[in-house]
Amino acid sequence: MRYFFLLALIGPAFLSNCQQPTADTPTATATATVAASAQTEADARAAVARFVTGQPNAALYQLDSASVVDAGTQWQVLVPRTDWAGRMPDKAAFEVTKQNGQVKSLMVK
Repeated sequence: MRYFFLLALIGPAFLSNCQQPTADTPTATATATVAASAQTEADARAAVARFVTGQPNAALYQLDSASVVDAGTQWQVLVPRTDWAGRMPDKAAFEVTKQNGQVKSLMVK
């Protein structure tokens, strides 16, 4: 019984040291703004290419194999990734606003 009491007192002290510190700054979705609008598929591809080249893992994207879908006021661009080969989904998704050319990365389900 005495050991259980000591363990109950000391246990939380050891466990509190295992907690990972949280980041002070919240993470936000990556976005980039391009000066020109993206009215065509070629403009959307170019905007995504500029956005991806600014990423630290830019070599993983196969920009020449990107597919573009017209989704009303924006373009959805799907870009295959080399490190996602053999799994589904194997493409990263980006949204390009037609009006201002803003690129936003999307979550892929």
